[in-house]
This record gives sequence, C-alpha cells and structure tokens, in this order.
Amino acid sequence: MRTEKQIRKEIAQKVKEFYRVRKQQVIFVPGQTQISYGGRVYNEKEMMNLVDAALDFWLSMGRFAAQFEKEFAAFLGVKYCLLTNSGSSANLLAVSALTSPKLGARRLKPGDEVITTACGFPTTLNPIVQNNLVPVFLDVELDTYNIKVGDIEKALSPKTKAIFVAHGLGNPANLRELLRIAKKYKLWLIEDNCDAVGSKYQGKYTGTFGDIATCSFYASHDMTMGEGGAVLTSNETLKRIIASFRDWGREFDEPGMQTNRFSSKVGELPFGYDRRYIFSHIGYNLKITDLQPAIGLAQLEKLPAFIEARKKNFAALKKALEPYSEFLASPRQEKEADPCWFGFPILVKLTAPFSRNDMVQYLEDRKVMTRMFLGGNLLKQPAYKSILYRVQGSLENTDLVMNNLLWIGVYPGITQQKRTYMINVVTEFLKKHA
Repeated sequence: MRTEKQIRKEIAQKVKEFYRVRKQQVIFVPGQTQISYGGRVYNEKEMMNLVDAALDFWLSMGRFAAQFEKEFAAFLGVKYCLLTNSGSSANLLAVSALTSPKLGARRLKPGDEVITTACGFPTTLNPIVQNNLVPVFLDVELDTYNIKVGDIEKALSPKTKAIFVAHGLGNPANLRELLRIAKKYKLWLIEDNCDAVGSKYQGKYTGTFGDIATCSFYASHDMTMGEGGAVLTSNETLKRIIASFRDWGREFDEPGMQTNRFSSKVGELPFGYDRRYIFSHIGYNLKITDLQPAIGLAQLEKLPAFIEARKKNFAALKKALEPYSEFLASPRQEKEADPCWFGFPILVKLTAPFSRNDMVQYLEDRKVMTRMFLGGNLLKQPAYKSILYRVQGSLENTDLVMNNLLWIGVYPGITQQKRTYMINVVTEFLKKHA
C-alpha cells in the first residue's frame, strides 16, 4: 500500500504536468490579446503549493501562514507580519488597533482627526470613517501623486492624532518629512503599502517606516495570493492588539495559553474562565486560509524578479514618452526613493490637443487596458456625501488627477513583445493627435 507521502509526490508531479500543458496554450497576438494593467504571474510552484495545502485540509491559518508571516517579515526587515484576508481588512485592522484602550492616552477616540488624502482608493479612507474618526484631506503633488507634505503642519489641530497615507501607485511618499512631523507632534503614522510592496526609501523597504503598515496580495498586486493582505509592525504592543482585533477581539493568544487556560481572573468573569474565550476588543474574524499563504510563499521567492521586471517596464515606457513632455506630465520620485511602480501614470496636460478620454478609448480599442487613478477625488464619490471631514487648502491637483490621469500596466506579465506593442500603440496615438 502506498504511503501518503508517495501519493502527495505523485499528485505534485501531475500538477506540474498540468501547468506545462496549460502554459503551451497561452499565445500573445498583438491587437487581439488584451494586455492587462496587472495580473497573476506564476508557474507550477504556486499550483503545487496550493494543492499541497489543500491536501492538508487544515483550511484555516496553519503551517503555511506561520511560515509566510516569518519569511515576509524577514524579507522586508520588520519584526512582525500578521496575515489577514485582504489589504482592505489590513487597513481596517491598522486603524482599529489605534483605538484600543491598551494604548492609554494615545488611543484614537471618536472625533479625533486623521490626516490623509482624498486622492486614492476607498479602503484607505473607509477605516477612518468606520471608526468614527474625522479625515482631514490634503491635496497631492502632480508629479509624485503623493500627499503634499508641506501642508501637513498647516492642517494640524488639537484633535489630530494620526497620519494615514498610501504610496501613490507604488511611488514612496516623502517619508523623511512624514516621520519628522509624526515624531514632532506625537502622531501615529500608518503606511498604506498595498501598491508599493518592493519599493524602497533610503535603502529600506516601504512598509517598515510607520508605526503600522499594510500590504495587499490581490491578484493584480506586486505579488499575489489571489486575495489576502498583511499588517506590519515592529511594535510588540501593537502586534498583540492587531492580532486581537483580527481574531474576534480575543485576548492575544500568548504562548502558554493552552496550559494556563483556566487559572486566571479577568474583569467580572468567574475565576478560571477559559482564556480562549476572553475578549478585550470589539473585533472581527479577518483571518486568512492556509491555501493563500501557500501560494504566497512561492510568490515571495519570485518577488525580487517581479520588482526588477516592473522597474524595467516602467523605464522603457518613460523613455518612449519623454519626447511628448509638451503634452504629458512626467512622473517624479523623491530623491531618496526607489519605487517599484504599480503602474505607469500618464497625466494629460490641460494644454494638450487631446483629452484623457481620447487616449483611453484609443488604447482600449487596441487591447491595451487602462485604469484611472483609483477612486479619483473620493469626496466626489456617492459613498462619502454625508461623512464628517475637513479639507486643508484646495484639492485642485486631486481634481486634475481625477479628470486627466490614466495609467497603464508595468507588471511582470508584460513581456518584451507586449511592451513593444504597448509603446507602439501609445506613440501612434500621440503622433496622430499631437
């Protein structure tokens, strides 16, 4: 009779064969095959890991999750990584954690203010509103697409307790200045690193600067688990609070809890009440399955190559569009930044003889997928018509980004053949219209 180990090995070999057969069916036809803005780049290793995890049938967080949390934290250079079911949930956990009574006088309370931008994706803003906090919106720069750090100190009030900003399209914000302000005024700093896994600032990976940072492993992101996210911190207290909010609000599952479950007195509960059913926060169940980090471990091995591929594709597009600077604004990075760009932003200048929509239609008709800058000006979105907020200065740059910016992909699935076709389509449009 064959052993379980032998059968697993046989199944893994079949999965490898299956992948190779599938790969042979993928053919790129210029003008017919759609070039996505992002997507999954994988081989047989991800599929074999996924099937291996399925055969365990543990399903909830298990050995693959524990291994990924350890390896991803080590890769980035942060003490703790806590997996969750999405980048959106990671953002919710990051903000919710700062409301914990365990933080004493520094906890965020309803009515406290959080500095952010209106230019971006809703899941940076949503947790602020969901925790009854007040977002204070600042404009963005027109070349980095990040928060105007020079306006932050003007926006401060006695109620300001935190800064929560995303690195726009993977381009690191001015972290030197953000850290200076956060330290000077004793503000929490949260990095939304969901589009920026692999970016660096001052030689360190983004996601390691703030008190808390978040990552997303959605299918189109820098590395993928299909769905999934992570919360990062080097603060042990915050780690325990985040874990509690993620796991129903349960008191953090400390080492030794299994052996000392019935030997404590907490609050008004009876002595000896099972510690696995003691809850210190009003939390959620936002855990991940073990299937997803199984994929993530194979992706993590490829991440350095993914980063280089994105940089190469970005550089090629930037070089090709440099002759058209009269009509298109060129993206800029901070002096100390080394971005792993999520996409290539194209801002059509107001003086250009064509519109953003003209360009979008031309590219889409020729199978080059485009995207807007996420939610644009979020205050124009129907969901936020009734929220409490404050604006510092104007949001004119945010509105210009909403009306005039598109971006196209630089992800590793864009091969040299696809990249050449993309460049030809974009430059053909510019030659015709400019």
